[in-house]
Amino acid sequence: MSVAPLNYLLSRCSVKYVQAPGPTDEHLALILQAAMSAPDHGRERPWRFALIRGAAVMHLAELALAATERAGRPITAAKEASTRAWLEKVPLLIAVACHLDSVSTRIPEHERMLAVGASVTNMLNAAHMLGYGAYWSTGLGTYVDEVNDALGFEKPGYRCMGHVSIGTPIQTPAPVKRPDYQAFVSEWTGVGEQAIPAHAAASMPAGLTD
Repeated sequence: MSVAPLNYLLSRCSVKYVQAPGPTDEHLALILQAAMSAPDHGRERPWRFALIRGAAVMHLAELALAATERAGRPITAAKEASTRAWLEKVPLLIAVACHLDSVSTRIPEHERMLAVGASVTNMLNAAHMLGYGAYWSTGLGTYVDEVNDALGFEKPGYRCMGHVSIGTPIQTPAPVKRPDYQAFVSEWTGVGEQAIPAHAAASMPAGLTD
């Protein structure tokens, strides 16, 4: 097995500032198809995506800024400026929502949302592997009903989960230093026993964790 795909995973990072060209139709199809491979309890397929391209990106930005103000959530001039600076050259936004089924309650709501999060992760990884920069944001009116209604994600049937911007990086991303996984891992060795952090267990004499 080649380690190249793992190297792509290990080198992925968020790239906020992108420009045209965005994904070709062929590449966009691959990115969206990657979302379909996400783990999904019950095969509910709860992910929903709305594509916003070209001039529609800034139209959404202006709608979101105005709607956020109307919703009683004041936006500073600096925030407005940074939002426009982020989106002014973005060739593609993908609005993300979770479909909530009030009839079928077999799968808990939070598990549907986990599946949607996994689908977005797949898209981010696919975009990276195809050479694009991508960024998942929960700004841009994610929690403002007027914005979600305009995108077709009306409550109570949907919960918006942000927007993914994809394009060509304006600058080459600097490598990101990641934390050592061992600081976040423990090993459980039996009922009634306390989990021992993996990095600590690895340094113990043989037999202490038997």
